[in-house]
Amino acid sequence: MDDLNLHYRFLNWRRRIREIREVRAVRYQERAKHILVDGDTLSYHGNSGEVGCYVAPRPLTRDNNYFEVSIVDSGVRGTIAVGLVPQYYSLDHQPGWLPDSVAYHADDGKLYSGRAKGRQFGTKCSSGDRIGCGIELVSFEVQTAQIFFTKNGKRLLEYVGKGKSIVDVGLAQARRPLSTRSHYFEVEIVDPGEKCYIALGLARKDYPKNRHPGWSRGSVAYHADDGKLFHGSGVGDPFGPRCYKGDIMGCGIMFPRDYALDSEGDSDDPCDTAEVKAKPVRNVLYLRQEEEEEEEEEEEEEDGEEMEQEHEGKKVVVFFTRNGKIIGKKEAVVPAGGYFPTVGMLSSGEKVKVDLHPLSG
Repeated sequence: MDDLNLHYRFLNWRRRIREIREVRAVRYQERAKHILVDGDTLSYHGNSGEVGCYVAPRPLTRDNNYFEVSIVDSGVRGTIAVGLVPQYYSLDHQPGWLPDSVAYHADDGKLYSGRAKGRQFGTKCSSGDRIGCGIELVSFEVQTAQIFFTKNGKRLLEYVGKGKSIVDVGLAQARRPLSTRSHYFEVEIVDPGEKCYIALGLARKDYPKNRHPGWSRGSVAYHADDGKLFHGSGVGDPFGPRCYKGDIMGCGIMFPRDYALDSEGDSDDPCDTAEVKAKPVRNVLYLRQEEEEEEEEEEEEEDGEEMEQEHEGKKVVVFFTRNGKIIGKKEAVVPAGGYFPTVGMLSSGEKVKVDLHPLSG
């Protein structure tokens, strides 16, 4: 009798395993309509006017929170959309058209979020461009997802605050400080907005979210609206020319020779990600998120902490550029934790494109 019961238990166990495998097979099955899948290449195979849609078999996760699409051929109309959708999204609709979906559309540069009408978002994309999409890591700890997009490794920051007083500053800061391996970054003014209150510079990690870079201790910045340099004070000094639409502002550090870091190993992107520190700035196009192994990152962080203690209070030369030419230099003391690339904005309609690695390509 015991042998019979054991036999039935074994059969139930095998049936249960089979059911679980079948469920997982359905759950993690890629879905496509009017799309030919050839390895990692997707091609449209439908009649004109028919939507072609592909949904990957697995969702984004904390360990895999970003993906990119390279446009090999934009076709006749370039109606390519990249984004995120629910698992059982209707394949008869472009990503972003239906609820609970969001997508960046290459043909018009608009963002579609749960409706068939988009809003202006970025620039159009064509053959050779790369579009990326991801979820901020902090989103996996809360209910609301912060989704970002990239285009060719660059992002666009847009000021969406009130712009009524100095406390309405929008601030964005890179996750990692400048180092001897990544010592320079640039910002292109896409739209100066109403008053071009755009500031580019360096600040300490715990810099106040409602203060323009340069206004408070542990920061130095070049302001586009008046061409002044602000160094830990609300009063600036004449420094360079004003900047307008299309101008590219740059900031970097001339490190002394003895500033070489043991932590600078194989990684070429020591500050390859960025975060927005205040709500008045919206990520329109986000930075490319190049994958690094977790062990590498942990080692760099540990070495970075030792470096921060060693070089805290050491003087460096901070320089600023305008359209590729150095306009001035300023000696500054490195704050605890290092100097982080920081961008501030304060008037309606301002948009800037950020490149943390302009010298890498």
